[in-house]
Amino acid sequence: MAEIRVAESAGFCFGVDRAVKLCYQALEEYSAVATLGPIIHNQNVVDDLTRKGARIVQEITQLHPGECAVIRSHSVSASVYQQLESAGNPYVDATCPFVAKIHRIVEQHTAVGDFVLIAGDQKHPEVAAIVGHCKDNCFVFEDEKALNIFFQENLWKSYKKLAIVAQTTYNILIWEKCLEVIPKDNPNIMVYDTICYATQVRQSDADKLSRQSDLMIVVGGRHSSNTMKLFHICRQNCRSYHIENADELYTLDLRNAEKIGITAGASTPAHIIKEVQRTMTELMENNNSEEDINFEEALDQSFKKINTGERVKGTICSLNQTEAIVDVGTKHTGYVPLSELTDDPEKKPSDVVAIGDEVDLVVTKINDQEGIVTLSKKKVDEIKGLEEIMKAKEENSVLEGTVSAVIKGGVIIHYAGVRVFIPASQSGLPRGAEMDAILKTKQRFVILEVNEHRRRAVGSIKAVIKAEKDAVREAFWASAEIGKVYKGKVKSMTSYGAFVDLGGIDGMVHISELSWKRIKHPSEVVNVGDYVEVYIKDLDQENNRISLGYKKPEDNPWEKFKSTYAIGDVLTVTIVSITPFGAFAQIMDGIDGLIHISQLADRRVENVKDVVSVGDQVDVKIIDIDIENKRISISMRALAEDNGRADEDDED
Repeated sequence: MAEIRVAESAGFCFGVDRAVKLCYQALEEYSAVATLGPIIHNQNVVDDLTRKGARIVQEITQLHPGECAVIRSHSVSASVYQQLESAGNPYVDATCPFVAKIHRIVEQHTAVGDFVLIAGDQKHPEVAAIVGHCKDNCFVFEDEKALNIFFQENLWKSYKKLAIVAQTTYNILIWEKCLEVIPKDNPNIMVYDTICYATQVRQSDADKLSRQSDLMIVVGGRHSSNTMKLFHICRQNCRSYHIENADELYTLDLRNAEKIGITAGASTPAHIIKEVQRTMTELMENNNSEEDINFEEALDQSFKKINTGERVKGTICSLNQTEAIVDVGTKHTGYVPLSELTDDPEKKPSDVVAIGDEVDLVVTKINDQEGIVTLSKKKVDEIKGLEEIMKAKEENSVLEGTVSAVIKGGVIIHYAGVRVFIPASQSGLPRGAEMDAILKTKQRFVILEVNEHRRRAVGSIKAVIKAEKDAVREAFWASAEIGKVYKGKVKSMTSYGAFVDLGGIDGMVHISELSWKRIKHPSEVVNVGDYVEVYIKDLDQENNRISLGYKKPEDNPWEKFKSTYAIGDVLTVTIVSITPFGAFAQIMDGIDGLIHISQLADRRVENVKDVVSVGDQVDVKIIDIDIENKRISISMRALAEDNGRADEDDED
């Protein structure tokens, strides 16, 4: 028994379904109805409508007075609309909304003098209608070769800009080749992806199914453009037949086919597809049977119902700058606007989802007239996010998110689709600080309150900062001991010392502990931002005070002095300061000695400045050393007296 599979996307598209239904409705509302050309390219449908009273006309002049005209899904040119208005006949516009969209695009561009390129079959009624809305500023091309010639000959250079559109049923594979021909990064060339999403999916499904089959049956009208494109795609992959109805199956060679695929054009009703499938099965089983199908009832079966507020799964099919296009398993085209994908204004749809992703969505709006369903990912995320937020509050968990906006009184962080308000008092910033300082930054926070009804929450960054500081402080005091060495960063300075961050807790190095020399300000030794090695000198956990040392014992100049000098040594010193009672002189770096006024000379000195000045280098003798009190007495007089005695000894 052969395996028979039907393509998921086979059959009526939204535009065709809408046009046929509008025609049936017109037959109920008007006594006389005529369609401007066959309503769709499917003879079975056309015959059914004809039996019910709808005749076909090709010109407006063929309409009877008062007869209602139905504009088919392919639409008509702008001039035909004008003729209808002049004739005064009532009319029903069954133009496919996706075709109408192309009309709006070309009308806007040609109105301002732009040139329009149309990818499609020039003889197809849809393309003829598009041309009829272009005011002659257009060119129709069939494939990438014709498009390449157009660009090589620069046929549009006399126009301001160029707009490129495609017939809604244009071959997606050829369209991709055309995109390669179009010059890149030219701001004067605007390309619109107007191929109907249902067409893209149908062609893609047919290509995939035909690659997996031995035989393909393509069902649709002989003159149906989209059906013929499906046939051309399928026959490239396997043996394929194009039929209009199940009766034609009896004329085909179905031998040597273990895997049979069935697809159908956009104008093929569901009941014909089912009949082809059933007949194919019967032929394989050699058991023919018939079943009557009501065509109008079958129309409704071709669409899966969908309702506002319903939660559905959708597959991301394509993305642009403002929205994601989604397949939700119906004949509607699903759109998720950027505002329903994310609250982050900096993100594009491609930053949130990728083509092929299956996502949970909520239906927010259905437009059956245009075959569009608007969806929201954000609302689903809010539901999931709210559950996560509520759990985080119960468990006091720390969350992380980016500050997306600054508002009056605080900032906003969007977490898992939930809007979390962080009051200024909970921002972790000093009072009066600008909230912009944390805009676009990642912050860790906890949840303080949750409004389940409004799906809103209040959070705190400050609480996390405090908890982390408390943890660091607790860990520090558990291991801190006098003499322990740390590497820290100079955080700030005052006139009396430098504050050092030890990794979440601060200690202070007093100015006297920064250098063995006398300094006037900590900046003479360290700068804010410097990493320094310090050690604990004293701890006061009750008052949370940590005293640090910076200068090293081994660098103590007094130790060097002790090992180098003794009482009675003679040395050269530099006067560094003068007082009323004497002069201080530098013996070595960090060590000063005092020359008392009485030791300046071997005579009485009234004013120190009469003998020495700052900067003078003088010879002195060490006359006293008090290491404990760090005092050294030196004398110029003692040296002079020694020299005097030496002179007397020489005379003797």
